[in-house]
Amino acid sequence: MTDYFTAILMIIGSLFCLIAALGVFRFPDTLIRMHAVTKAGSLGAGLMILAHAVFFQSPGIFLRAVFIIGLLLLTAPVAAHLIARASYRSGIPLSGHTWIDELNDQNNR
Repeated sequence: MTDYFTAILMIIGSLFCLIAALGVFRFPDTLIRMHAVTKAGSLGAGLMILAHAVFFQSPGIFLRAVFIIGLLLLTAPVAAHLIARASYRSGIPLSGHTWIDELNDQNNR
């Protein structure tokens, strides 16, 4: 039964990682790409780490997995924010679908 649950977690996690990878190629600008990678990639990697902990069923591995998932959820959004902010400040153009540019309004004050 544990093997089936592990396989399901691995498949769902890998599908979320695939969605994140497709978002990098499909979305038009850096800001939207960072959003896709952060949300789907963090969830996919977290599910695969959880599958690892479920498979081995060891308290030590479970605690490491929880710690890794916590670090992943804390650092991935911050890193994506910093990359997106750096790309905006370096002058990479936004997509034509972006209607509101709040950072540009803040720079004009």
